[in-house]
Amino acid sequence: QVQLVESGGGLVQAGESLRLSCATSGITFRINFIGWYRQAPGKQRELVARINNIGSPNYADSVKGRFTISRDNAKNTVYLQMNSLKPEDTAIYYCNVLRDSGNYWGQGTQVTVSS
Repeated sequence: QVQLVESGGGLVQAGESLRLSCATSGITFRINFIGWYRQAPGKQRELVARINNIGSPNYADSVKGRFTISRDNAKNTVYLQMNSLKPEDTAIYYCNVLRDSGNYWGQGTQVTVSS
């Protein structure tokens, strides 16, 4: 059974940094993408960053230059390093795995950035 467990969220001030982790287990299939989405109150869930099956990342325009996604295959973990955080980055951040037959989601971790 696939499990995605996020951690690392919290409350920070604008300009500070956080690193999110997504520990994965049960993934025995080919992944198209693994990455992070976020959902702010009253808004739709949106892509933040993801890595494809050959390790190439892509980012939302709003986080380019501030966020970095990385993957440690030995630890089955994906990270999201978030620097220069802004209040508009406040959201629940979800880990996501996309395969040909569908999506898997973690339970989410709250990130709150105060001004």
